[in-house]
Amino acid sequence: MQSRPVGELLRTWRQRRSLSQLDLALRAEVSARHVSFMETGRSKPSREMLLHLAEELDIPLRERNALLVAGGFAPVYSEGNLDEPALRVAREAVDLVLTGHEPYPALAVDRHWTLVAANRAVGLLLEGVSPELVRPPVNVLRLSLHPEGLAPRIINLVQWRGHVLSRLHHQVDVTADETLAALLEELRELPPPGGGTWPKGPAREPDIAGVVVPLRLTSRFGVLSFFSTTTVFGTPVDITLAELAIESFFPADRETAEVLRRVSVDASPGDA
Repeated sequence: MQSRPVGELLRTWRQRRSLSQLDLALRAEVSARHVSFMETGRSKPSREMLLHLAEELDIPLRERNALLVAGGFAPVYSEGNLDEPALRVAREAVDLVLTGHEPYPALAVDRHWTLVAANRAVGLLLEGVSPELVRPPVNVLRLSLHPEGLAPRIINLVQWRGHVLSRLHHQVDVTADETLAALLEELRELPPPGGGTWPKGPAREPDIAGVVVPLRLTSRFGVLSFFSTTTVFGTPVDITLAELAIESFFPADRETAEVLRRVSVDASPGDA
């Protein structure tokens, strides 16, 4: 398939960021005329200019490579594997964060929300899910909203579903990733547990102190309530690291914290 012209790609990303040619010109400290000429093909941008514009447009590293290739230049961002020696330190850092977060659940995912690694505490969240959904590759968003996954156990499912879909929709807007767009449509089509249709309008369940959306689910230990944070690598120049995120779950109440600590203490060393 023939790649799109570099000027067309620049225009698409500028419009995706809701910027005019003048807006981009002011950010990049070039003339609006020059931006217009690059977009229409009357002027060929240099490698340095493409990287500069990509930075101002906050284009993902993977797509910056595509922009460079369209402009006739070699890609500059590598894409390694976490098992390779070059990224061994990064993988060790991920494992350190996941292990250090115990007894609370934490997991690492790639750009498509495919599970890369998880700590032992995540197993508590996965009790009762379909074996098909936890067979690699595991998509954690599909796992959370599928009627054979976590969905039947999520007490505030309508609220949690709205949070997940909104977050994924934002990612699609930012990255223009077709796989994420397809995942978004798939998740929207998943029915509620037991069938039927989703209620219209915003969820009415309360959040935690009005600041975060909780994940509240039933378990053999009672109701567990969590809020989550996301950790990413700062200033990565490797595509794999740039697209890796660690989702850490914290107990949202004292009861959940006590359950997690008790389960951790009761678990034998061989349960990992």
